[in-house]
Amino acid sequence: MQALFWTGLVVLMLGITSLLVPIPRNEQDGLTVCSVSIGIETRHGEKVSPIVSAAMILGGTGLMIVVKKKS
Repeated sequence: MQALFWTGLVVLMLGITSLLVPIPRNEQDGLTVCSVSIGIETRHGEKVSPIVSAAMILGGTGLMIVVKKKS
């Protein structure tokens, strides 16, 4: 039962973190002609959908409550 409680706590913390911290993503576009290469690299910081974050927060909290009530 303790393992489920800690799993719920980890899911809850990941849900809260996903609301605040963007996930970095790099894109590289370029053109190569013979031996000359020209390119550009762009970086984006995208956050996880708030619906996914809310589901993780509610799921983690629910799991922790269920485990505590069964104890």
